[in-house]
Amino acid sequence: MFKSVLIANRGEIACRIARTAKRLGLRTIAVYSDADARSLHVRLCDEAAPIGPSPAAQSYLSIDRLISAAKSARAECIHPGYGFLSENADFAQACVDAGIAFVGPPVRAIRAMGLKDRAKALMEKAGVPVVPGYHGELQEPKFLKQKAYEIGYPVLIKAVAGGGGKGMRRVERHAEFDSALESAQREAKAAFGDGRVLIEKYVASPRHIELQIFADKQGNAIHLNERDCSLQRRHQKVIEEAPAPGMSKQLRTAMGAAAVAAAKAAGYVGAGTVEFIAEGANGLKTDRFWFMEMNTRLQVEHPVTEAITGLDLVEWQFRIAAGEKLPLSQPQVGLDGHAVEARLYAEDPERGFLPSTGRLIALQFPEAEGLRVDSGVETGDEVTPFYDPMIAKLIVHEKTRAAALDRLADALDRTVVVGPRNNAGFLAALCRAPGFRKGEFDTGFIDRNLNELGAAPRALDRAAAALGAQELLEQELVRLAAARETEPDRPPSPWDEVDAFQLSGARRLEVPVVVEDETLAAQVTYGPHGHTVVIDDNTPAQDAVVVTDQGGAYVVRNGHQTKVTLRDMALDEAGDQDKSGVVRAPMHGRVLSILVEQGARVTRGQRVAIIEAMKMEHTLVAPTDGIVADIAIGQDAQVAEGTKVMRIAQAQKSNE
Repeated sequence: MFKSVLIANRGEIACRIARTAKRLGLRTIAVYSDADARSLHVRLCDEAAPIGPSPAAQSYLSIDRLISAAKSARAECIHPGYGFLSENADFAQACVDAGIAFVGPPVRAIRAMGLKDRAKALMEKAGVPVVPGYHGELQEPKFLKQKAYEIGYPVLIKAVAGGGGKGMRRVERHAEFDSALESAQREAKAAFGDGRVLIEKYVASPRHIELQIFADKQGNAIHLNERDCSLQRRHQKVIEEAPAPGMSKQLRTAMGAAAVAAAKAAGYVGAGTVEFIAEGANGLKTDRFWFMEMNTRLQVEHPVTEAITGLDLVEWQFRIAAGEKLPLSQPQVGLDGHAVEARLYAEDPERGFLPSTGRLIALQFPEAEGLRVDSGVETGDEVTPFYDPMIAKLIVHEKTRAAALDRLADALDRTVVVGPRNNAGFLAALCRAPGFRKGEFDTGFIDRNLNELGAAPRALDRAAAALGAQELLEQELVRLAAARETEPDRPPSPWDEVDAFQLSGARRLEVPVVVEDETLAAQVTYGPHGHTVVIDDNTPAQDAVVVTDQGGAYVVRNGHQTKVTLRDMALDEAGDQDKSGVVRAPMHGRVLSILVEQGARVTRGQRVAIIEAMKMEHTLVAPTDGIVADIAIGQDAQVAEGTKVMRIAQAQKSNE
């Protein structure tokens, strides 16, 4: 076994690897960018080395910096985690050249499976079923468009490199192909440095089912059962579970055999995931699944496999990289109960899942048997715009699927995230969605049910607002009482009194409060037993948690956050109130492209700019018909949430 490991990653996976490495007695070395200097993974490891500026391209994606850090720390091995350089053959080769063990597959296996087109050709030779499509070298747009027409719509455009939904577009009609191809190629080039794509037939009612495989250097290969990752949004996994609902023993055997054949065809060693697409319209069948790709690394969702098998997959990775044989044979692999994982992200489901950044004012998770939380952040940490916005993964293991979904929904309800917006309430709604619970779902389930799942603008939670206002008023009373204690010589004033005395009737007053961006009136009534607060006939919520910070109250109720502040009566109300023609950045990010010029005539809904944030592209559109009056920022500029990008002025009407 190794004595030391440099973890070439960050966040929750770096913390996850460090914990197992420490248990095995390895000295752990973290790396960090400027943005991560005080991050949890840095604090958790025995040592830490800086590797550059905040942008990943200048730090976590810098092979030279990582190898240099590993040499300086005398690390015997490097664990790449997932994402970043985990599937980069050049990085694996650099480790070998430096005499440092790479905790992952051989370079030749990464190269064989790293490009989807070559991987599919290899799978066809190995007898593994492959989705029909074009996987060739020719990339001329007209040729690809013709191939899409021959395959038949709908089709998927997929980047040949990378994964995670980057550079992937579903195209329903021939007329939409050109713009989808351009966008997919641009995103693939930015994410992976390779803009090449392939075209595949889109499978009706698709289920995304993957097999966890392991292989050793002695030529042995097994699978550790399947995971269902069909609940996705924009090709990003949201909830994963094991085993797959509706999976028969016969299909598990067939898919497992195909996955092992894929691993052996690639000369694989270590942990990997063979991903299949299965037609789910009429139930899963042994002749209706096809190979999609192989991820030559550990997956985000590996904890559900650990839960049902009782294994530590990171420990297996270390042992196999050190030359040990697989600990188990195929018949010895267990399958106990059901596990479900939810990815808690800093994003706003009510605003199109836009990434949300900022300080984590509070972060609290429930504790219970059968509940596991993997996180790379704590209260006080920052969610920055530089990396993936994952806050944590919540994993539940129960005897049955229904019990696991119930437990996970309850855990999400009791999770407290204050600061950045998050998807906890959305995830809980997914766990309770009737179709999902019945097993009637596919990869399009979320997109078809966004409104029912709460991913749409909703009315202010006035009961939560009343609770926040009540908390702020109580703090104000405490502050006044403390002020009297610190100023004993100040002449008394009847206006300082906080009791219920009034010459006629109950003492009532109206206090203006700001709830999110809306000003409301809180009716406060003082009585013999204290005061009560009501907002629009809503009394304070009883099933919520309140956290105060810097003069504001954050109320978390059923996974949703409501911010309340007392209105400053001296606030200048002048200002620019008419923003109907202003296009603003909806999140922190980089301006990828300005699509219009000053003076251009635009129509409402027309694409005017593209912002890149958290490795995803977001299109800004004109809010109204008019003329581009001014453009405030340029391409490649870094912008904060709310930054003015441009203004659309209404066109002057002709006098004729």
